Amino acid sequence: MPIHEKSLIRPENLQTHDELVLDGVDVSGHWSTFIQSRVVTDYNEALEDEIAGLPGGEYIHRCWQCGSCTNSCTVNAINPDFNPRFWIYLIRMGMEDELLRDKDIIWQCVSCNKCTYACPRDVVPEGVMKATAHWLELKGHRPKSPSILFDEVFSEQVFATGKIEEGRTLRGFFKRSGQPLMQDWLVEMVKRMIRHLPLKLLTAMGLANLVRPRTRGWGPARAAIEEYVHEQEAKQRQALGLDELVKAAERNVTARNIADAAE
Repeated sequence: MPIHEKSLIRPENLQTHDELVLDGVDVSGHWSTFIQSRVVTDYNEALEDEIAGLPGGEYIHRCWQCGSCTNSCTVNAINPDFNPRFWIYLIRMGMEDELLRDKDIIWQCVSCNKCTYACPRDVVPEGVMKATAHWLELKGHRPKSPSILFDEVFSEQVFATGKIEEGRTLRGFFKRSGQPLMQDWLVEMVKRMIRHLPLKLLTAMGLANLVRPRTRGWGPARAAIEEYVHEQEAKQRQALGLDELVKAAERNVTARNIADAAE
């Protein structure tokens, strides 16, 4: 399905002529604007399957490009360049390089789920955006986003103790994302907690930061969760062909070592 929005035409693909007369008609300036033809050289026929192989992207094939996701998008209302419908179109067309031009804003989805509620085809666009952001990171096209870093810190704490301690999670996230611990909003929140929360609760929260309590009998549950996570990660690597890339790199290293030894 063709894209007609003027905002989606890259400026470098627009050609104008200050002076142009065709068959005696002056079409100079705006009237002579042409869209330069684009030869697609970046086609990746597996792109849709790769996104569909990641959590959240399973139903991308249902999209019929109605635009309900973008029209309802919270981020699009602030930044028109954030366009889920257009990115889903690029993914389904296999236009990987074109998708990568927006790699620095795709991850900014705030998971408000307005797009998912508006979608008439149950594509779950919010999930597709998260899958696409995950794909960018797995493929090495951009560093891990803050949301992914937070998910990692949160998950690691659950795996280790079977509990969530908010203070430890925040400290771990700030450290991993390179942010200072003393932030104005956090200082203000702590002040309000001290003023309004019961002393018993504040004491329990303080002790949790020191002793790191664990859920009783958590070992078997942790083992089961970690096994499931490893299985899912293996499926994702397989969907993206990452295992084959690793094996190919290992074969290249082995071949170079053999060649060096022969010399």
